[in-house]
Amino acid sequence: MNPCRITVVGECVADALAESTGTANELALRVMPGGGPANTAVALARLGTPARFLARLSDDVFGRLFQAHLQESGVDLSHAVRATEPSTLAVAELDAQGQAAFSFHAQNTADWQWTAAELAGVDLSATACVHTGSLALVREPGGAVVEEFLASASAEATVSIDPNVRPLLVSPEVYRSKLEHWCHLADVLRLSEDDLSLLLPDTPPEEACDIWHAAGARLVVLTRGAGGALASLDGERVQLPAVTTRVVDTIGAGDSFTAGLLHHLGALGLLGGRLADLRIGDVAEACRFALQVAALTCSTAGPNPPWRHQLEPLATVECA
Repeated sequence: MNPCRITVVGECVADALAESTGTANELALRVMPGGGPANTAVALARLGTPARFLARLSDDVFGRLFQAHLQESGVDLSHAVRATEPSTLAVAELDAQGQAAFSFHAQNTADWQWTAAELAGVDLSATACVHTGSLALVREPGGAVVEEFLASASAEATVSIDPNVRPLLVSPEVYRSKLEHWCHLADVLRLSEDDLSLLLPDTPPEEACDIWHAAGARLVVLTRGAGGALASLDGERVQLPAVTTRVVDTIGAGDSFTAGLLHHLGALGLLGGRLADLRIGDVAEACRFALQVAALTCSTAGPNPPWRHQLEPLATVECA
């Protein structure tokens, strides 16, 4: 089995960046394909990992944009569902530091309508890792279906989850109520400092890692923006500094980090099953690479992760 084969399941969102036109009563929206799981699948494929994306893609103007973007990045869409519902739209507004605040238009859209039948026929025999997260796990009616899919996949594949809390759409309390179960399903839990503050307010990062380890997640990685990343493997921890870069915006940076982490672990042959051979040194190496991937994403507008050739000077590990 190719240790780098990764299957991603979740949403693809139209990220519309609000831009001033200089006219008081007019606003321009520049639309790019986004959504946490889609961004991760694109980043994986661009890095050279065989990446399959399980998505429900609308046939509207945004859905056709998503399909073209994913295919041009090398993502396998052979099991994507052609949906009749409209696409999800997220409008981003940037602050002076390039941080994005989103408003969502997501009522009854295609991404949340998974049925058990749509995922039942997916063959995971050649998949080393299944990744999901963001809204796919919390929006109904599809969230419970995706959870069941993860439970089935965990029999042989490594499971990776990124909660990516979106409080404007789903109350943090809903995420909190599900997080223990997700940790039971997950081998890898990647989240941001903002996620931590919403999921476990006023909890030190190290204590949070131990809580999530106790619930079942072996590897917990907390990304901290300019503060780099904290990684904890069964309680053994390492802190990695951020990579200095000129930040255009931070859209998709966390998703790119996750892709870089999984790509590097897969390239080392460490994905598949319960990460039995993973050591803290491997985690540190993978996080250093992931931070480079995230930094390059921050240096461009929108969720636009780098291609492998852009990272060749950084001595990335090649897939077997």
